Amino acid sequence: MKIGVPIEIKNNENRVGMTPSGVFELTKRNHDVYVQKNAGFGSGFFDKDYIDAGATILETIEEVYEVADMIVKVKEPIEQEYNLIKEDQVVFTYFHFASSEALTKAMIDSKSVCIAYETVEDADGSLPLLVPMSEVAGRMSIQQGAKYLEKPIKGRGILLGGVPGVKPANVLVLGGGIVGIQAAKMAAGLGANVTIMDINMKQLRYIADIMPANVNTEFSSEYNIRKHLPKTDLIIGGVLIKGAKAPKLITKDMLKEMRPGTVIVDVAVDQGGCFETTHATTHQDPTYIIDDVVHYCVANMPGAVPYTSTVALTNVTLPYVIKLANEGWEQACANNASLAKGLNVVKGDIVYKEIAEAFGLEFLAS
Repeated sequence: MKIGVPIEIKNNENRVGMTPSGVFELTKRNHDVYVQKNAGFGSGFFDKDYIDAGATILETIEEVYEVADMIVKVKEPIEQEYNLIKEDQVVFTYFHFASSEALTKAMIDSKSVCIAYETVEDADGSLPLLVPMSEVAGRMSIQQGAKYLEKPIKGRGILLGGVPGVKPANVLVLGGGIVGIQAAKMAAGLGANVTIMDINMKQLRYIADIMPANVNTEFSSEYNIRKHLPKTDLIIGGVLIKGAKAPKLITKDMLKEMRPGTVIVDVAVDQGGCFETTHATTHQDPTYIIDDVVHYCVANMPGAVPYTSTVALTNVTLPYVIKLANEGWEQACANNASLAKGLNVVKGDIVYKEIAEAFGLEFLAS
């Protein structure tokens, strides 16, 4: 199979779809890999590394899309890429379709085969291709939250861990999944007082068992969330519903219950966000303020640490890329139930129910 790895052209996205190590695993299996010139530069991988691994370097993104049977990338195609995607071409990436009707309709029109990293699902309900980026984003949410709590950036001017004689900050984490656990670990490690909320009592019991004493668990409800807002300094939104839009757990009216300079970080922004006032921002312009509350809603947070993110992502995507290349998408999905759940849009049809429901479009059961 011919596999293409283009440059990511989303704002300040420095990750790349595959490491040279991943390329080597494909070329030794007699697949042809075409990498766009300088595609790996932002992640610390150079054209020579890819050439040594057996790849062919192409000058332009147009050449990569034209030659490839399958495109392997990191982020969803943006408008400049829509017309480059060919009929029957496999595109394997994070799509987050439920947050963009324009993207969904463009991929329907392309008649390509769209396999989304974020909906590949194992038998136990886990999302193996989302886990590493959720781990990165969860940890980064605390780094960024701590920074934007600083007064020069309009935050409350509070140090997350405090100092002797001064109380630490209060951190509220919404969602007890991968993002929430990683965020809570980081915040607790810095000495903050952390409350993590979820509606899954089994998960809350697990979290209570593994977390240090400065992390408390609480059942998530609007009443309980509102109770915390007047005394919370940093709020992390990490709620995910597979393939669907995130629930709006904090509404605009709730902002008035927060103190000026409170920071909210919406890690769920790729799925529409779990704050009503969320709109996607970029690394170049990451924050905005509504009702004196600082919003950090960068849609590709792991792109700021591209080496770590690219290696972590290739570690989990490569086995699936190899299956797709060796067997073709139809046979690979027939043989692997986890991969089959990654099918979102196939040759003009939506085959993932939650995406169709998000926009009132027709759903074709696979």
